[in-house]
Amino acid sequence: MQLLILQPYPSCSDKSGYCTFDPMYVLASFWETLIRWDQSLFEKINSDWSNPFFDAIMPFLRTSVNWIPLYAIALFVVLYKYGWKGLWWALFFVATVALTDSTGTYLFKHNIERLRPCRDPEFSVHVRLVLKQCAGGYGFISNHAANHFGMAFFFLISFRRVIGNWVWLAVAWAFLIAYAQVYVGVHYPFDVAAGALLGTGFGLLTGYIFNKRAGFVIFDDQPTGLP
Repeated sequence: MQLLILQPYPSCSDKSGYCTFDPMYVLASFWETLIRWDQSLFEKINSDWSNPFFDAIMPFLRTSVNWIPLYAIALFVVLYKYGWKGLWWALFFVATVALTDSTGTYLFKHNIERLRPCRDPEFSVHVRLVLKQCAGGYGFISNHAANHFGMAFFFLISFRRVIGNWVWLAVAWAFLIAYAQVYVGVHYPFDVAAGALLGTGFGLLTGYIFNKRAGFVIFDDQPTGLP
C-alpha cells in the first residue's frame, strides 16, 4: 500500500465566492508533515548525534541473538526459584513475544508496507548505514521495539513486587534497543515509537492477566527487594 500524496489545490470557488473544506487534503497535509518530522529526527539520530562509541555498540545491541543468553538465564532463574509454578511466568513471557511479533508483522508490516530508510530510493542517500547491509522486509512497525518493550513491561508488571524499582532497568534496556534501530539506519523513529507502544500495550495486558491468574500464587509471599 503506497501513500497517495495529494497536491495543493484552490480551496475557494472563484464563481461562488465561498471556500470548501476537504478532509482528505487536510489529512494528507498532516501526514506529510509527520513524515518530514520523522525523517528529520532520523537524520539527527543517525548522523548528527553519531559517535565512534555508538558505532561500535549499537549494532550489537540491536541484534536479537546476542540477548539469547540473557533470556535463557532469566528463564532458568525463574524456573529454579519457583519450580513448576515458574512455568506460568515462562509461558506468559513467550506469549507476550508471540503476540507482539505476529501483530507487528501481519497486521502492520504486511498492510502498511512502509519502506525502511535504507531501502527507500528517495531517502536512502541521507542514510548512514552502520550495518554491513540493510535489513529486509518493511519497516513499520519495528518488531525489535515491539518485542523488547513487550518483554520489558511484562517483566515490570510481574516482578515489580519482587525486585522493586530495579524492574525499570528492563524498560531502559528496551529503549536502548529501540534507539539502536534508528541509529544503525534500519528504522525511522516513528517505526520504533509505534512498536514501543504496541509492545507496551501487550506487556501490560499479559502482565495484568498473569498477576490476576497466577502472579499472586507465585510471588505473593516474596520480599519487595533482593536479599
